[in-house]
Amino acid sequence: MEAIVLLSGGVDSTTCLAEAVARFGPDQVLALTIFYGQKHAKEIEAAKQVCAFYGVEQQIQDVSAVFALSDCPLLEGSTQAIDHESYGEQLEKMGGCGTVSTYVPFRNGLFLSYAAAIALVRGAHVILYGAHADDACGDAYPDCTIEFVQSMGKAIWEGSGKQLSLEAPFVQLPKAGVVARGLALKAPYELTWSCYEGGDRPCGTCGTCRDRAAAFAANGVADPALNR
Repeated sequence: MEAIVLLSGGVDSTTCLAEAVARFGPDQVLALTIFYGQKHAKEIEAAKQVCAFYGVEQQIQDVSAVFALSDCPLLEGSTQAIDHESYGEQLEKMGGCGTVSTYVPFRNGLFLSYAAAIALVRGAHVILYGAHADDACGDAYPDCTIEFVQSMGKAIWEGSGKQLSLEAPFVQLPKAGVVARGLALKAPYELTWSCYEGGDRPCGTCGTCRDRAAAFAANGVADPALNR
C-alpha cells in the first residue's frame, strides 16, 4: 500500500483519488471515507461508487461521536438551516474573514490524524488531501489553508517517525483548476455529490453547489452529475 486518500465523494477528493490511481495504481491506494454525523449519506454513497469505478479498496469509518456537541448545520443533530449563499457572500457579511457556517470544527485535522494512524498500520507512505484555495479564502475553512496543510504535514512527518508524508496537490489552486485536472484525468464526476442538502438532485444554491457550478463553467463544460 502506497497511499491513503481522504475521499468524501465530492469533486475535490475524487480528483485527488484520480491522481493517486494514475500515480500509484489502484491496488496501491486506499480510500478513507468518514461519516462524521452529516445529515445525509449522499456523499458516502457517491464515494462508494467512485471507489467501485476505480477498483480501489475503501474503508468507511464513523467518528460522529466527536461532533455530537457541535451545532454546525451539516450535522444531523443541528437545528440550524444551511445557508443558501455563496461563500463570498457569507464572508462579506463577516467583514471578509471568519469561518462559514458549514465549517465543522477541526474536522479535517481529525480526518488527517485518523488517516495517519491507518496509513502507518497499512504501510502507506503518503496521505493525499484534496483541499483547494477557494475553500481557504478568508479562513472560510481554516483547515484547508496552506498554513494548516504545512503544519499538519510537519506534525504527521514527525509524529510518524518520519515515515509518512502529507500532500495536498490542489492547496494553491482554485476549484476551477481542480476540475481542469480532473477532466484531464477523466475523473468520474458524474458519480460525485457535493450538495449540502440531501435531496434527489443538488439544490444548486448552497455554497458548495455554487462553487461547483462556477468551477465547471470556468472550464466550459456542463457538470456531468446534473445529467444522471
